[in-house]
Amino acid sequence: MKQTTAQRMAMIDAGLNLIAQAMSIYDSDLRLAACNHRFQEMFSLPPELIKVGATFRDTIRFIAEQGDYGPIDDIESFVQLRVDQARAFVPHYVERQRANGHVISIEGAPLPQGGWVTVYTDITRTKRVEELLRARSEELSDQVMSYTEELSATNRKLAATITTLEETKRQLTQTEARTRLTTEMMPAHIAHVDPEGYYTFTNGRLNKVFPGRPSDILGEHIADALGPAAYGRIAPHLDAAYQGESPVFEFTEDHDSRRLRVAFTPDNEGGVFILSMDVTEETQTRVALQQARKREIAAQMTSGLAHDFSNLLTIILGMQTRLARISLPEGAGELVEATLSAARRGGRLLDRMAEMTSHRGLRPQATDLHALLEEMKILATPSLPQGIGLSVLDNTGEGRFLLDPGRLQDALLNLILNARDACGTSGQITVAAHLVGQTWIEFSVSDTGPGFSTQALENALNPFFTTKGQEGSGLGLSMVYDMVKSAGGDIRISNTVSGAMVTLRLPHRPAPMAAGGIALLVEDSDALRATYRQVLMDLGYSVIEATSVDEAVALLADVEGIALILSDIKLEGEATGVDLCARLGPDAPPVVLMTSLPHTDPLYRAALASAPLLPKPFESSHLMALLQQKADHA
Repeated sequence: MKQTTAQRMAMIDAGLNLIAQAMSIYDSDLRLAACNHRFQEMFSLPPELIKVGATFRDTIRFIAEQGDYGPIDDIESFVQLRVDQARAFVPHYVERQRANGHVISIEGAPLPQGGWVTVYTDITRTKRVEELLRARSEELSDQVMSYTEELSATNRKLAATITTLEETKRQLTQTEARTRLTTEMMPAHIAHVDPEGYYTFTNGRLNKVFPGRPSDILGEHIADALGPAAYGRIAPHLDAAYQGESPVFEFTEDHDSRRLRVAFTPDNEGGVFILSMDVTEETQTRVALQQARKREIAAQMTSGLAHDFSNLLTIILGMQTRLARISLPEGAGELVEATLSAARRGGRLLDRMAEMTSHRGLRPQATDLHALLEEMKILATPSLPQGIGLSVLDNTGEGRFLLDPGRLQDALLNLILNARDACGTSGQITVAAHLVGQTWIEFSVSDTGPGFSTQALENALNPFFTTKGQEGSGLGLSMVYDMVKSAGGDIRISNTVSGAMVTLRLPHRPAPMAAGGIALLVEDSDALRATYRQVLMDLGYSVIEATSVDEAVALLADVEGIALILSDIKLEGEATGVDLCARLGPDAPPVVLMTSLPHTDPLYRAALASAPLLPKPFESSHLMALLQQKADHA
């Protein structure tokens, strides 16, 4: 049975009262934290001086005023002296005779976190035995008797010191255990190497940061633990740390292409503390945010210009259309048609610019890459000349990934059409997809054309750069670049031995669960129900809906195969989403609650105890992440 705090305190008080000696514990402010009945009885203390919070000063003053210390000329000076001695927090052992003739020993030991524990022992009987021994032991010389008394006092002081050391050792052991547990739970590798580079401490998480490396590295040299490739990256910075610097740097490791950040901090004895962490997701998010900011700036710069140019092109198109209806000299009609063609091309260019700088972000959803690549091949093949072949190499394995399938397919089709233009009437285009560890999904589009020129390698990703003359807008690769960077990925262009290659890397984010099944959506707002219906459909669910707890329970009884319940907390009627959870049986499908209530609302706290909770608003990726956590926990 779980003990309450009051029960535990009662047990502690009972244990203290079983001790034969008087005992008191004062905190760092010299206020009473605990004592036993023997402490009150020994000094006849009133009730207010044994309450938690009573001051050491008031207690000493009371004992002194009762004459326990004998005659004192200046009580306040005596009390202040004792308070100052206590504030020094120095272990001590003293013996003194009280006014009633009893002799007590006082053992004081400071606590590691501040404060005092003091034990008072009545040693009157012990002293009488010593006096009796002195009187009856005529054979003992005065010197031997003196040594005996000194030894007895020393033994008592030693016992007090041993008690203090044992308590300090216990505190240090507890602190060390907590520190080690904390470091082992950190999502980073924490270590220390001595001046020769050998590990003297590690939290056992090296292989979580450096894939493929061991975790049991205590006593190993850092070069052996990391391997030649990784050690070669960090060696110059480690040398700088040995020289007293504190370098912080990042690099991309070779195993899974993760982005790692390492910090070196020298100690005072020639060694170095090491903190290494995986910042791949942080880097991907930073890249996505930077691209979003660029798009925002571009939209601000181009929106006004696009509006004005659109008006001018509209006027030009209107005037040229009117001219085309008028009887014109020979050859003028061709000029009018050329002007109309240029104006229309300008309009298409403005549309591409508006699309590129629009606020439409990525819409990740559970995507079957096999199906996406197969569909892309079907869409691209009719646009290729008979002499150009298209092959797709898919090595992404099973499972679904969080991607924007529309934007990704558009990007790959754009690259295929660029490769087609480079090949001319004959050649081969290859689209390949594979996983790079658990970090990236890599797509490459290569061709057997002439490859990129030096100028193209430098400028191909810049807006409006084109090698197609009047036929190209120069925005195709820029739009691909925008899609990749918005996802937190990377794009590279290069030449191969047989032509050109464009490589895209997108973050590897598996969808949390196989899409499919029926989801029960419980929401009483029509507008919100439509929004979250689409979220569930994006995840591959078929959706049935309810607006109240009673309606939801009825559907659960009538419909088989419900795989998920997504419910608001506040619903029609008095029953809430928390009540819905309470009415479900042990075989009910998993429940996710959603709400816009503040964290301080009691209903919010009750919901947290009932089911996983999503604060509104949220997107499909948030729901997926929560379902993944639930699946991992299960």
